[in-house]
Amino acid sequence: MTKHLTEQSTTSTTKHRATHSAPHPTKHPILVTGGTGKSGRRVVSRLRALGTPVRIAARSAEPPFDWRDRTTWDAALDGVRTVYLVPLDGELLTRPFVERAARLGVERVVLLSGRGVDVPGYSGEANSAGATHVDGESAVRDSGLAWTILRPAWFAQNFSEGFFRDAILAGELRLPAGDGAASFVDAEDIAEVAVAALTEDGHTGQTYELSGPRALTMADAVAEISRASGRAIRYVPLSHREFVTELIGLGWSAAEAEEYAEAVGPIRRGLDAGLSDGVPRALGRPARDFSEYADASAKAWRD
Repeated sequence: MTKHLTEQSTTSTTKHRATHSAPHPTKHPILVTGGTGKSGRRVVSRLRALGTPVRIAARSAEPPFDWRDRTTWDAALDGVRTVYLVPLDGELLTRPFVERAARLGVERVVLLSGRGVDVPGYSGEANSAGATHVDGESAVRDSGLAWTILRPAWFAQNFSEGFFRDAILAGELRLPAGDGAASFVDAEDIAEVAVAALTEDGHTGQTYELSGPRALTMADAVAEISRASGRAIRYVPLSHREFVTELIGLGWSAAEAEEYAEAVGPIRRGLDAGLSDGVPRALGRPARDFSEYADASAKAWRD
């Protein structure tokens, strides 16, 4: 999903940041859904470094949590006043979960949403995550809880921990992104903003559009990774249909292949190149550049 391309002046950013407080100590655990994912595990690590009690919501946790099994929700929420909420893509479970959380005493929720929630036509019909984010944002705004919404751009970590890593290791990234650019955001920045919103005053009612400080084409991103890792990597642009056909040939279902292609489509259409002010507005510093991410992640492409 994408976002409004808002920019604030340095004066405005400084003023907003000055209203925030130091993290509040709490005896209540902060519940982190998606606590083993790209942003969630970084949120958990940062909260623990602050000495904040944390409860990870996962099927392997104790108590176990399963998005699709509502009988597990109450135990995960027991004694919780604050939640970092990473929704289950493709499902409309955020609203009933938030409603249940409010009834059980939760007071604050920080929702990980996505770009394009407020941009008509951003997500294709095959992209099920779009409906999840639209309904999720509406749910937290309607909840009566203190809320903060994060709308990140494409995670830079998709190249080192996610969708694109195998292709990078193989030396060729093949995508239907054309020569479009994306303002990739470092998951470390997402986590730092999330922790600020979970533990400080001054973030309630804020929707933070999160991006890096510049937009890169896929060819640009691959060049940065090649520089940092010492690997020879090239980007090969494909048409939507070529990409879907290749994935089906690799054993993907047609529906999954279409959804992946449509997720990349906004880059090709120029909808992901905009720069957002959420990181400086929330943290009072610039967002990390992609080159910093590539240097810090080089080991992931050398193994």
